[in-house]
Amino acid sequence: MSDKALFFQSVQADVVDVLIAELLEIGFNGFEEVEEGLKAFINEADFDEAKVTVLAQKYSVNFTTETIPVQNWNEVWESNFNPMQVANFVGVRANFHAPMQGVTHEIVITPKMSFGTGHHATTYMVMQLMKDINFANKTVFDYGTGTGILAILAEKLGSKSILAIDYDDWCIENATENLAANGCQYITIEKADTAKLDAKFNIVIANINKNIILDNMAYLANEVVLGGEILLSGLLQEDEAEIIKESLKFNWKHQLTIKKGMWIALHFVA
Repeated sequence: MSDKALFFQSVQADVVDVLIAELLEIGFNGFEEVEEGLKAFINEADFDEAKVTVLAQKYSVNFTTETIPVQNWNEVWESNFNPMQVANFVGVRANFHAPMQGVTHEIVITPKMSFGTGHHATTYMVMQLMKDINFANKTVFDYGTGTGILAILAEKLGSKSILAIDYDDWCIENATENLAANGCQYITIEKADTAKLDAKFNIVIANINKNIILDNMAYLANEVVLGGEILLSGLLQEDEAEIIKESLKFNWKHQLTIKKGMWIALHFVA
């Protein structure tokens, strides 16, 4: 198995976040911002050069491609992944970093092909929202779990039953390893293409992207209990109106939108 590594040259600072969002939509699952531009990674089988060319033309950037072994992804992360924290609430580090001091919760995340270490604005904001929600003994559904970071935080906040799903085999493998690294006991990892389930949850989290959220919102609405909490991210500021409009179909009550750069995270109550 191999990956494609793309290098986008001379990407303007105000374009980076939007370009990442659009690349996520077409299957890219890892990014590295460097001084000269943006590196993006995708499974070779998912790579569609025509779609990337359209995006490159849209944002007036050039790109080159390289085929690399999958294991090189870890080398990229290990050389660039620094610990991060959300105030003194939660800190995130890799297993090759020293334990963190001065945070209430510490999460060990060593990513492979999966996207989500807390560094990206969307994950960071969801963790911010989670700080003010009561997870004690609540059931949680983490849709698009990636590295498992949000499911792990949910357990650390007191949830005793968490279902985390993703469609990608690398994410399932990586999340399983991260659960073990954090001593998790109450998280079930499953592979699935959609959020359609026959279950109810007190808290639903979906940190993916606009199209997948919209396609699965009816499923999420069916799975959250009345009065339950819904956290949505992976969204750009321009997506907010459409997401809120769609949420009205399910009588969700919009509580809060927080912003970081061009990205947003939304909190609803069912």
